[in-house]
Amino acid sequence: MAETLRAWARDFPQAAVLALVAEADQCEVPALQRQCNEAPLPLLGAIFPALLDSAGFKSRGVLLLRLDQAPVYRIVEGLCRDVAAGDELIEVMATVAASLENARDKGTLLMIFDAMVPTIESWLAALYRRVGRRVHYLGVSAGSETFQPMPCVFDNERIARDAVLIAALANMPGSVLAHGYLPPEKMITATSTEGNRIISIDWRPALAVYSELARNEYGVDINRENFYQYGVHFPFGVVCASGEVLVRIPVAIDDDGALFCIGEIPENAILALLRAESVDQRQTVDRLVRDLGHITSQSVLTFYCAGRRLHDPRRAVQELALLAQRLPGSTLAGALSLGEIGSTSRDGYPLFHNAALICADWPD
Repeated sequence: MAETLRAWARDFPQAAVLALVAEADQCEVPALQRQCNEAPLPLLGAIFPALLDSAGFKSRGVLLLRLDQAPVYRIVEGLCRDVAAGDELIEVMATVAASLENARDKGTLLMIFDAMVPTIESWLAALYRRVGRRVHYLGVSAGSETFQPMPCVFDNERIARDAVLIAALANMPGSVLAHGYLPPEKMITATSTEGNRIISIDWRPALAVYSELARNEYGVDINRENFYQYGVHFPFGVVCASGEVLVRIPVAIDDDGALFCIGEIPENAILALLRAESVDQRQTVDRLVRDLGHITSQSVLTFYCAGRRLHDPRRAVQELALLAQRLPGSTLAGALSLGEIGSTSRDGYPLFHNAALICADWPD
């Protein structure tokens, strides 16, 4: 890594580095920080459950992506424990986004959140009210696939938890996102929620309703003991007024039978119980390739949801291989994510998704 970084600093004096680090190699972050400081190069990065390229998923390693022009970027900490951090976050996001006003094709606001932050959807709504369509949006959640708290976003000097990294990528023309889930006909209502916690569905304890639906619709008996095993196979879908479906994977249960999901659930949201096996991989990849359009660079920044892979690791490898085949002139480079931020169109409203793939044409 040190040799590569020194060469980049020599040949691209305005450059910066975006580093994606596999969770198993998180101990390498201090060495990476030291090497970037010695080069010297600005560093921004995050830790993810695994990395990926056109050959598949990688449980070990560090992926370095060069930005020929160092972006404006910030890390904001204390999103859960500090009320004042909320106001600071929106101001910082708006300030970073403002640096893109003169960018070609608007530029992209990159956001990497700690996956343990439960209110990402609220931050996105507040940000969009301030910034609107003046930028493209691209984001993911980082951290451990075990969903245990850990420091996971970093720059040259620090590594932080309960935080978000925001960067203004001037030469990136947005991203595209797809998940392939379609809602079944039967709908239910999240009658009581709190952030990413579903307390009741149709005025009954959430776990009881979830188990009943899985049994009646799919013939699967779900209880506290096997819940985590089945959650990725039968996620919730939040049905938006536009008809778009936001996937929410339940990952934990509390003593009262409430379900914790990755991503917020608005109170009185219309829900459906989805089935991961119903997703058509080819249609999902076709949509991504169509929406990406003409690729102008050698690399496509790609994030693949950890819950999507957990449903069926073999199918996930096949889906990634199919995407690589459909983009023969480019190499996939990215990570396994714990939530994806984007839209099904480049200029759409940024939403927080689960079980999705997100791709962006990485500037050479």
